[in-house]
Amino acid sequence: MSFAAMMLTGLALDLALGWPARLHARIGHPVTWLGAAIAALEGRWNTGPRGRRLAAGALTALAVVALAAVPALALQRLLPDNLPGILLGGVLVWPLIALRSMHDHVAAVATPLVDGDLDAARRAVAMIVGRDPSHLDTAGVARAGIESLAENTGDGIVAPVFWGAVAGLPGIAAYKAVNTLDSMIGHRNDRYEAFGKFAARLDDLANLIPARLTGLLFALATPRHTTRALRIMWRDARHHRSPNAGWPEAAMAGVLGIRLSGPRAYGTHVSDEPWLNGTAPDPGARDLHRALSLYARAMALMALALGLVWLV
Repeated sequence: MSFAAMMLTGLALDLALGWPARLHARIGHPVTWLGAAIAALEGRWNTGPRGRRLAAGALTALAVVALAAVPALALQRLLPDNLPGILLGGVLVWPLIALRSMHDHVAAVATPLVDGDLDAARRAVAMIVGRDPSHLDTAGVARAGIESLAENTGDGIVAPVFWGAVAGLPGIAAYKAVNTLDSMIGHRNDRYEAFGKFAARLDDLANLIPARLTGLLFALATPRHTTRALRIMWRDARHHRSPNAGWPEAAMAGVLGIRLSGPRAYGTHVSDEPWLNGTAPDPGARDLHRALSLYARAMALMALALGLVWLV
């Protein structure tokens, strides 16, 4: 069975339907199921001295990954061969790909920002970023939205599709477990620094190749700016606070001719981050729409690559 074809089917379903609200109300979503398991284990095991928390966090991560991957492997073995198996597998991976919701969340920021409604744009961007948007100006909101689009294209779409194309249902299920673990417990604070350390490192490893592939897709999706995007990505990505997020963000900054990252506020703490493509101007409201167009071209390019893998 072609795993690439399975991923293409899941992408097509998500593009056409998203994850319907009615379906979410009835059965929830696989990520929320994983989140409930993580929360239950964290509440029980995240106690005691640092060494105990490190070990318990590693055990939690491995248990949750197994909880996702083992049933997925069993389901994959039950799938029929050829087209029926591809279609059924596509239905199963469909909720694990955030192609449509990614666009919709960023478009919800772009529309009021272009219309001059900064307060509405701040409320919308607060749904997709961790920083405090209450004092962001138009450039700050645009930058936050574009950075979220670039980073989350990597870990919300390219990475699950990559691991699904490599290993099928257990590959994409295991990746989503790793990514959900990181988003819930992979934080550098008093509660999670030790308990979530293994999960955070596992997420870094799982995104190592997909993040760079995402940057490459952004660069190749606009041929007239490919050389500039590759140069800026290679020069600036390694200076980002994340070992992976800098690659798609720097590539997007290079294609759009804007600067990203830089200092930002998280609650009462101001993080003095370096700039990506720092000599370029700040993004404006309309740059969010340009970023969404770039996103669409990059995802079409990824689908073309999957189709070629299937044919070959």
